Amino acid sequence: MKNSYNISGTDSTVYDCSLIEMPKHHHERGNLTVVNTEQTVPFDVKRVYYLYDIPGGESRGGHAHKALWQLIVAVSGSFSVTLDDGHIKRTFLLNRPYLGLLVRPGIWRTLDDFSSGSVCLVLASEHYDEDDYIRDYNDFSRFKNETSASTL
Repeated sequence: MKNSYNISGTDSTVYDCSLIEMPKHHHERGNLTVVNTEQTVPFDVKRVYYLYDIPGGESRGGHAHKALWQLIVAVSGSFSVTLDDGHIKRTFLLNRPYLGLLVRPGIWRTLDDFSSGSVCLVLASEHYDEDDYIRDYNDFSRFKNETSASTL
């Protein structure tokens, strides 16, 4: 399942992002889900982090990445992820620990509606790099239009 990374951040759309069902191994003592690079996710995982104890009504995210790929998983509870490519928005409700949302580069993301006790796990394709972040929506719009204008 290794990805060729052929979609640049400027070319990606919300329709390039998708839910991935990860293997769920059921056992009477509890379930197990395994994430394997090249089998479960289409990128090498270089960074893992999680969000928790999000106060009611708060949002997270509110940014895009130029090159970073992510798999976002609600390992506990639920929350919504709204993806925006500068033209179209799609919202996904994540509420199953065996479903992950694959987010490609060049997509603005906002996480909202966290249930009490929810935990958001993020698997990332790169180590933290502040230069990869686009934190202002106007800068994001310019980034998305850079390639479009140069290919006309």
